[in-house]
Amino acid sequence: MPSFSFEAIGTVWKIDISESISPAAEKLLHEKILKRIGEFDKNYSRFRNDSWIHELSEKAGKFDLPADAEPMLRLYHAFYTLTHGLMTPLVGQMLVDAGYDPEYSLTQKHPLSSPPAWDEVIELKPPQIILKNPALLDVGAIGKGYIIDIIGKLLEDEGIKNYCVDAGGDFVHKSSAGEVLRVGLEDPRDEKKVIGVLTVGNKAMAGSAGNRRKWGKFNHIINPATLASPENILAIWTLADTCMLADALSTALYFAPASTLLKYYSFEYVIMYADGSVEGTLVGNPMLELY
Repeated sequence: MPSFSFEAIGTVWKIDISESISPAAEKLLHEKILKRIGEFDKNYSRFRNDSWIHELSEKAGKFDLPADAEPMLRLYHAFYTLTHGLMTPLVGQMLVDAGYDPEYSLTQKHPLSSPPAWDEVIELKPPQIILKNPALLDVGAIGKGYIIDIIGKLLEDEGIKNYCVDAGGDFVHKSSAGEVLRVGLEDPRDEKKVIGVLTVGNKAMAGSAGNRRKWGKFNHIINPATLASPENILAIWTLADTCMLADALSTALYFAPASTLLKYYSFEYVIMYADGSVEGTLVGNPMLELY
């Protein structure tokens, strides 16, 4: 059965296909996958000076949206509203100032300042976007999940119905036979251990924890209101029908109570707190075996 492993968009990908395809088709499929991920990176990476995102950071004005941008930006705006502005793509400059920059210096360069409000900068009018002021956007809270979904759709367009697309531990899994995966939830206090095992089938999963990308007093999650990384939550795992939604929720749960988000979206989750306790819809669920 075909299996592809490679590095792209700053993480390790593993794509497993549970169907037989010819060597020629496998080679062509691999090329299509890499090309599609490359297109996504070219549009949305804030670490590239030739990206669409970089263009928006240099001047105000009206810009054509990439063909796949609208679903991601609309979901961002929905979570921006639900988190009262705390989950926003306008955190790009704040992250750079904190040291999460194109050079990965991980050294704070400047005092942090809160990002502007969405309506002060962004007017979304598909097929265009209007930037009232130049702004360095960061789509990291949703982008990886979205490109995972896009690659899953690419496989389905090729007639493949049984697969798992995994990028850095976030994944979408499909099985027409109802097969399941057993997934270890990494202990953020010790990456050699897991806090439990989750059984997943025909779902997307995403996780967020501050231990993997951490420097000084910061990690990749910074609260725009406090200008600090959350300390009360060690890790969040979410299950949803799409990886874009799971990815978004794994960030939004740092900033909004699950009870609020569950009014609008169907998902399962686990949150691990700094004292080692866990809570969520999956706690007590047979799908999750906690250690």
